Amino acid sequence: MKNTVIKFSIISSLIMAIGMVITMHFANDIGFDKGELVGYTVMVIAFLMVFFGVRSYRDKINGEAITFGQAFKVGGLIALISCLVYVGVWLILYYNFMPDFSDKYAAYAIDQMKSAHKSQAEIDAAMKEMVHFKELYKNPFINAAITFTEPLPVALIMALLSALILKKKKVADTQVV
Repeated sequence: MKNTVIKFSIISSLIMAIGMVITMHFANDIGFDKGELVGYTVMVIAFLMVFFGVRSYRDKINGEAITFGQAFKVGGLIALISCLVYVGVWLILYYNFMPDFSDKYAAYAIDQMKSAHKSQAEIDAAMKEMVHFKELYKNPFINAAITFTEPLPVALIMALLSALILKKKKVADTQVV
């Protein structure tokens, strides 16, 4: 199981890391809304490796049989490692290459609120919340925890779906008389 998890975690992590770097590089050109769409699309593509990893484990290692629990364990480990790499890449990008990300995102969010004709009270409340969020993001542990929650739902859904789809009982050997 270890080799399967490592192999498919590396592939999934590379897809997510490369996707994040490219998306963040072009963030100013494509905007935050499209960047978010691209980011989650890349996550889904990367987490397809959960499915392929579980299938590979089932078919090549486990004798073409796997329980839901085994499948979820393999898929969950692949997903967990990929999420951790995602967080690591984000922290490197954020603290070394994008120290103004929070300010740019806050400006974008305020512009969105203004174009949606939100009241000044709503805008002021959002600005206050964004200042608080920016302060929280300065702490790398809080930043990591918040970032971890981005890919986690996608990862869990992919691990659950993979386990449900790929579970397969061992076929009993029957003798022909």
